[in-house]
Amino acid sequence: MTHRRGYGVSTVYETLRNEIIELKLAPGSPIDEQQLSDRFSLSRTPIREALVRLSAEGLITTLTNRATIVSNIDFLGLSEFFDAITLMYRVTTRLGALNRTADDIAKIRELQKDFALAVAERDVLGMISTNRDFHVAIACAGKNRYYVDLFTRLLDEGRRILRLYYSSFNDVLPRQYVSEHEDMIQAIINRDAEAADRLAKAHADQIVRQIRSYIASDGRQSADLKI
Repeated sequence: MTHRRGYGVSTVYETLRNEIIELKLAPGSPIDEQQLSDRFSLSRTPIREALVRLSAEGLITTLTNRATIVSNIDFLGLSEFFDAITLMYRVTTRLGALNRTADDIAKIRELQKDFALAVAERDVLGMISTNRDFHVAIACAGKNRYYVDLFTRLLDEGRRILRLYYSSFNDVLPRQYVSEHEDMIQAIINRDAEAADRLAKAHADQIVRQIRSYIASDGRQSADLKI
């Protein structure tokens, strides 16, 4: 069978990315090129290209001894991460309300439909992906490229943390948390920056509380997930 150019790289990248985000490949797990070559029936060249992409996203790390592992989750630095991402939820949603266009609203609404569908189907990877795209679209509506870049990086870095959030609900996200997105959209449509800020803060706060509660109550997190 002849595959299109880049098929092998994309297959390896997407498969490993999903397994890392879903925590099927635990933080700290070794990544072995030969094992991956055998698993995907590919030469080492596409394997290495895929690993470069994963490394650029911070999902894998090459150690000083040249061993490659799944990047650890910095649980000790979670407070700083939560502070930063909460601030970005607020500032991007606030600016989105002030600077959005009709096209921005259409894009945000479309992504919210995608998110709601992923929630209904209990598609966790879909939820993580569409949630990220939804908030990036709001940031883009704010018209500050520095905030867009920073928020995108934080959202990407937090994908495995968000996986814990959905796990805390057994992957069945309560409808009220889908509605939080819709309330934010309405505030942006109304150009109500104060309401947008308030709703974004409440949205971020409940996510942070839920994740902290889940990590504290589930002893497996400290046992299985390396810092």
